[in-house]
Amino acid sequence: MKTGIWNSEYCTNINTSNSKLEELQDFRMFQRLTVSGSGKIFMKRRVHHVNSSAIVTALHFVSRTSCTAFGNSLIPNPKITFGNNRFSYTAPSPKNSDPKGVNRINCLTKMFGSNSNIGSTCWDGSDKNAFASLSHPGYSDTSDEKNHVGGWLAHRLNVDTANCWVKDVSKEDLTKFDYYSNGGLQRKPRILVIYGSLRESSFSRKLAFEFARLLEELGCDVRTYNPVGLPVRDPTLENEIKVKELRALSLWSDGHVWVSPEMHGQITGVFKNQIDWLPLNTGSVRPTQGRTCCVAQVNGGSQSFNAVNTLRTLARWMRMPCCTNQSSVPKAWQEFDDAGRMKDSPLRDRVVDVAEEFAKFTAVMAPVAEELTNRYSERKEKAKEGRLLTQAEKEVQKTTKESKQS
Repeated sequence: MKTGIWNSEYCTNINTSNSKLEELQDFRMFQRLTVSGSGKIFMKRRVHHVNSSAIVTALHFVSRTSCTAFGNSLIPNPKITFGNNRFSYTAPSPKNSDPKGVNRINCLTKMFGSNSNIGSTCWDGSDKNAFASLSHPGYSDTSDEKNHVGGWLAHRLNVDTANCWVKDVSKEDLTKFDYYSNGGLQRKPRILVIYGSLRESSFSRKLAFEFARLLEELGCDVRTYNPVGLPVRDPTLENEIKVKELRALSLWSDGHVWVSPEMHGQITGVFKNQIDWLPLNTGSVRPTQGRTCCVAQVNGGSQSFNAVNTLRTLARWMRMPCCTNQSSVPKAWQEFDDAGRMKDSPLRDRVVDVAEEFAKFTAVMAPVAEELTNRYSERKEKAKEGRLLTQAEKEVQKTTKESKQS
């Protein structure tokens, strides 16, 4: 098997009247794709945003393009089958050449960009344009099985579009901010969602995913971070791929959504560990400074606000302006159905309120974040030293000065 990533640039050239193709590109239908030696293409179907016909049209285009690339006519009689939230697209290889579909595999892999050797440089944010690109392999609904990177769209997996309450709310009266107005952000707000549990069935994860779905519906570019595989904070492990991914996501974002369970009256260690890996400064770079923050918590018992209060303290310490609204979900086991979706209740309405306010708050704050964090003390330090010093460098300067005075 070979694996690749659907590349949006090829979707833009498809000659079709299907109105869903714009949706196909906009919601990143270039997800993980598998091509077998027989020429069969497997791809997880994105039922949350894109209908089947758009996918089929795109796959027809891929087949024609890949055949033309090695001098063969169109593939005859393609067969498309659906089932178990997946579909397969099968087309026989050209009779006179490439009986095993090898050329098609090579062509598709080249078109989509190989994803078989995902290295650390793909996740460390060193290439800002590549990391911010909508064709980044992190935009998938499942994380890598070995190192757990990616899976930024896990909140879209197994969503029943026909019965999605987020869609219903959107149709009713969900106010959306104009991000492209004069003086505005001129792009979608970038939101990083962090939650505080390693269990797939955890309620903090379920609530985080509901926030992600709402914010996407509000027009934001959302990435959820999977905490599985992130080591316990240890300065010697800063080059671990999950650490680099988390830090790069923070730098990429305009705002964070933090969701933690309350355990023993406080946030969980899983959540705090993620925050501990986001230092106040990395060299002269402030990974969180000026980014907005939204806080929420889930409880196994009665209503409490200990976790959200702690999250606000953390946000303030990390120089992140915090959204005034917040969500606390008591007896969380009663508030979600078997599919992991939040039941209709005033608590769910509050989640919508918070997401709606946070999207607007981030849209207003992001364009002026640099001005808000343009501090006198830092300008003074830059003028004197040529740049912002690290805390270690400041300590060396202090020690040197004290030794000279003595």
